[in-house]
Amino acid sequence: MRRKLTDRFVRNIKAAPTGKRIECYDTMTPCFGVRVTDRCHKTYFLYLRWPGGKVPTRREIGNADRLSLAAARKRAREWLELVELGIDPCEKQRTAEAEARLRRETTFEAVAEAWFLKIKHQRKVEEVERDVRREFIPRWRGRPVTSITRQEIAQVIEDKAEGRAPAPNAKKQGPAPAQARNLLGHVKQLFSWAVASGKYGLEVSPAQLVQGRAIYGKKRRRSRVLKDDELREVWNAADQLAYPYGPCIKLMILSGQRSAEVAEAVWPEFDLRKKLWIIPKERMKMDHDHLVPLTEDMLALLADLPRFSGPHLFSTTFGERPANGWSKAKERIDRITGPLPHWVFHDLRRTMRTNLSAIPQISDRVREVMIAHNSGMHAVYDLYDYAEEKRQGFGLWNARLRGILAAEPTSNVVNLFESA
Repeated sequence: MRRKLTDRFVRNIKAAPTGKRIECYDTMTPCFGVRVTDRCHKTYFLYLRWPGGKVPTRREIGNADRLSLAAARKRAREWLELVELGIDPCEKQRTAEAEARLRRETTFEAVAEAWFLKIKHQRKVEEVERDVRREFIPRWRGRPVTSITRQEIAQVIEDKAEGRAPAPNAKKQGPAPAQARNLLGHVKQLFSWAVASGKYGLEVSPAQLVQGRAIYGKKRRRSRVLKDDELREVWNAADQLAYPYGPCIKLMILSGQRSAEVAEAVWPEFDLRKKLWIIPKERMKMDHDHLVPLTEDMLALLADLPRFSGPHLFSTTFGERPANGWSKAKERIDRITGPLPHWVFHDLRRTMRTNLSAIPQISDRVREVMIAHNSGMHAVYDLYDYAEEKRQGFGLWNARLRGILAAEPTSNVVNLFESA
């Protein structure tokens, strides 16, 4: 059947006889028509010999109940023009879809998401992901990763260092050179990975030549060590903090481990029968696991912790995720202790290490491995775990700490460790 197709005709066409098909060709558009089944399913089609084919075949354009006749005619004419040029419309569509998929997969956001999966077992991955999502993705969302320039990266880092143009949802305002340094490290690692993967069209990292020191200056090493009275104040303030923050801060002081290593600890790392805490290398600044012998003071603290279905020791989500909100916990500590010279949680680790130097029974090598410092030739050739030596060292440190906590406060405390 051949006739000028209309919307009314297509809408009112009856079902074909059982087991049959009815095809009606349009007189306005060559090779274009509508096909009806015995269940009254209607489809627009184009019937011709396609590029690369030897015989004519029928290709469906769309469902006639959902696609208008005008839209179907337009698509049929586009296909006819492509065939006249020797182009297969399906192949062109597949190419267009592949190009669109490639554009989606090579945006900065898509590359960042792939990188997050690659680094998911690295130390501080949650912090890295949070920073990149907050500072970079909103600025470069939807853009090809190859379009990000060195100048743009440098501008973000400079803005963060100087306190200009804060990112959406940024909690802190004002200059933040330390955070700028962290951000540059994150984005350099991301782009270097993208180049090495060979998947995203990047030949050179645009972050490679961004000189951070010229933007935010030389890193200043902290030297804050809490005096005995101050350490006692912090410990007593931690006593007044509710779980999870108070016990976590105490374990930082008792063990001298990094705040993230303590705060993100999980129960499978602990062998309470053997009195051992084994921190896996994925959470350490090392290429091997770190052994922390547990003292009686540490075991008593662990025994008082609640147990949840999730694995994390210090959590506000029933152990599913480690607790956050540490800046607010620090503010509460400061309100309890009253004015003290500025300190941060990492200073507790430095305070512990400085106190170790005043305990002559502990060798300097053991002092270093107790807090997972393993550098130089020792890192290459000394594979001894110092388990018993560390157990003795932690015992001596915890005994010294008990003496500090039991001492009477004094206004004339002499800091014996300023030169340590």
